[in-house]
Amino acid sequence: MDDSYVLGWILCSVMALVALCGVVLRRQKWKGISMRTEPVKTVLTRNGECGSADASHADIIIVGAGVAGSALAHTLGKDGRRVQVIERDLSEPDRIVGELLQPGGYLKLIELGLEDCVEEIDAQQVFGYALFKDGKHTQLSYPLEKFHSDVSGRSFHNGRFIQRMREKSASLPNVHLEQGTVTSLLEEKGIVRGVQYKTKDGRELTAFASLTIVCDGCFSNLRRSLCNPKVDIPSSFVGLVLENCHLPYSNHGHVILADPSPILFYPISSTETRCLVDVPGQKVPSIANGEMANYLKTIVAPQVPPEIYDSFVAAVDKGNIRTMPNRSMPAAPHPTPGALLMGDAFNMRHPLTGGGMTVALSDIVVLRDLLRPLHDLNDAPMLCKYLESFYTLRKPVASTINTLAGALYKVFCASPDQARKEMRQACFDYLSLGGVCSAGPISLLSGLNPRPLSLVLHFFAVAIYSLGRLLLPFPSPKRIWIGARLISGASGIIFPIIKAEGVRQMFFSGDSACILQSSSNCKMREEFTK
Repeated sequence: MDDSYVLGWILCSVMALVALCGVVLRRQKWKGISMRTEPVKTVLTRNGECGSADASHADIIIVGAGVAGSALAHTLGKDGRRVQVIERDLSEPDRIVGELLQPGGYLKLIELGLEDCVEEIDAQQVFGYALFKDGKHTQLSYPLEKFHSDVSGRSFHNGRFIQRMREKSASLPNVHLEQGTVTSLLEEKGIVRGVQYKTKDGRELTAFASLTIVCDGCFSNLRRSLCNPKVDIPSSFVGLVLENCHLPYSNHGHVILADPSPILFYPISSTETRCLVDVPGQKVPSIANGEMANYLKTIVAPQVPPEIYDSFVAAVDKGNIRTMPNRSMPAAPHPTPGALLMGDAFNMRHPLTGGGMTVALSDIVVLRDLLRPLHDLNDAPMLCKYLESFYTLRKPVASTINTLAGALYKVFCASPDQARKEMRQACFDYLSLGGVCSAGPISLLSGLNPRPLSLVLHFFAVAIYSLGRLLLPFPSPKRIWIGARLISGASGIIFPIIKAEGVRQMFFSGDSACILQSSSNCKMREEFTK
């Protein structure tokens, strides 16, 4: 009898010891995580109501549900990934940018199966641009001859477009949207394991996934740990909405080469036209004390086409004037196991050319194709190494659009310098020549022909065209001097932008580089897909 009591006591002691070891090991596993680890228990369903979901089983967390986040959620969800999206505000956004999608971006939208998101929002087809300078104007049409008649640019209310994409992503059973503010990334030994966030009702929760993708926009508070952000703010946009305005060229964007900088007009619905007035520098006239209205009426209004003048003044008088800083930021990522940056949180360019959404959608296509063959995302260091090819494969589209935006903005701005004046006039005249002189640059701007080398060739073709006009028929010392400064100025515009984008990545990320990158990743892909 005593032996049985002793045996029972020993057995109980062993079981208690095993249980204690399990608790200790479990605590050590998350020792590196200083945040709370409650499972996510609420999600926002398609109709905006909260429902239950076990977010601890998400494959991917997406921070932000703007254009990039919503499109990415639908894309990855359609591929069978379990996706949790955490967005700060799920109500319809009201922005003055992100309203023009270039034809190259629309093609990416089709490739992602999201083309119906521009339907039922009164989106307008855009077939090109009209350029105005000193009373003269020229039409620049997108080269769409080889495409289906539905392929064109699209302009719309940004918020309506985003809500359509949110609805479509939320319609997938394995995609969950939740309103909350992500406050930090959860790291363990240098690997991002998930996020900590605060819900709409104030609760602090955590969520875990194999991969966290940060798409929280231009005001991102998470990018600093994932990249080296060098944000430049060259100017601000002043936004107005003109009602029942008839533009000189229907279904076209309008760019006025004004003094001191460009003015944009484009339709955003069947009855509304967006006007964006660029104001150089980081300081804009005050709206509250009437300085802005006076600036728009006295400086800007006399420079807009006569057909638009009355609608423009009426919009100023109505008073719904808004401003937004224009940011540019080259992509300078710190590859981090378990995390990835996308969208404006990762890379921005001046919005003059309307290329931001095209770059974001193109990046999503690249990432989708890289992730599609992978069954298991749990090996974060190996996944991080594998996804380094993303930064190479995205370069042709991203660097072309980024460089063009930065270079065009600097050329289109007025300057007292004679060489810059010549360059600006030459750019307008070069585009007015038609043929390859207009089709080449507009195909670059539209995202239909994302070739960095073609961009550089056209840029210096403008400079040489301007130089030829200066030196012919008879060069003078003064003209030669202006021509030398013109070439120097052109180089000073484009080469710093190229350097920021990365010379090697920009010009040597073609097929051969992709093949080398692909072959180096073959073994890693085999490991993932076993």
